[in-house]
Amino acid sequence: MARRFLLLSHRVPVSGAFTLNDLAGGAGRMDEVARCVSTALTVSNGLRRDTEVVVLFVAEPPPAARRIRVEGARVRYLNPDERSTAALLKNALVRSLVYDHDWESSPGLVVGPCDPEAEIRRFAARPGAFWLTEDGIPLEPGRAGDAEGAAEFAALLSDPTDPTEAERELLTSLGIPRVSVGPLPLRSSQVIDVVHNHFDRRNPGGPGAAGPGT
Repeated sequence: MARRFLLLSHRVPVSGAFTLNDLAGGAGRMDEVARCVSTALTVSNGLRRDTEVVVLFVAEPPPAARRIRVEGARVRYLNPDERSTAALLKNALVRSLVYDHDWESSPGLVVGPCDPEAEIRRFAARPGAFWLTEDGIPLEPGRAGDAEGAAEFAALLSDPTDPTEAERELLTSLGIPRVSVGPLPLRSSQVIDVVHNHFDRRNPGGPGAAGPGT
């Protein structure tokens, strides 16, 4: 994949025990998590086949943290609306509880238990990795997070809840560049749109979108 996003989800129940009728409340802002996934992967009448999204569900108490990886090259049944995307993610979380290993709950959507710290370390080591945060340096040509050619990047961001103190300390210790997309606080899904647009303009001949996801 040329483009990767890692989203830290702090409040969505890892068990999937929430209703689709209250995505912004009892579901722990699953509405915004779902918007992030659909924003990262969908364009008008198609999908970004060169993009992968990983969501780390780290809410406490148990069960253990879960990782959902959505592969743009293979995913199906992904539509732009947040409710159907939330249903895909909820289904993956619920059905994964009986597995102690990665499992494909639907084409291109892989779910399994994870060690969040190990996942963050692995992601931070990817080419073009950067951390999207309000106190970062501007996302501009030639600056951190914008490697020459703009062909590949790995962007880490948080859901509407800021990273925990432990997560911030880990990211700081890893030396991952901090990048900001603008002077105003934006929703996580809006930040993803801005990042995609920035790299689309820098790399107009890239893989882009191909075909619908359903």
